[in-house]
Amino acid sequence: MAVHIRLKRFGTKKKVHWRIVVADARMPRDGRFIEEVGYYDSRKTPAKISLKAERIKHWLSKGALPTETVKSLLKKQGVKP
Repeated sequence: MAVHIRLKRFGTKKKVHWRIVVADARMPRDGRFIEEVGYYDSRKTPAKISLKAERIKHWLSKGALPTETVKSLLKKQGVKP
């Protein structure tokens, strides 16, 4: 089973925020996920990013692959992908 760390969209039209989740790669973007590991709100200035660093490191050690966007968010917060 390929596992990815990616964004899951929440909110309404033009008022979107994102949750950072660990999900099976075969599941749709807003579908079922394994664990929620963070939150990202790009509408705030500066953007609000909240992460569970220990859980992210755990999943990365298990072989989960972050998407490009999540990788850049992790780098901004100091979590080494």
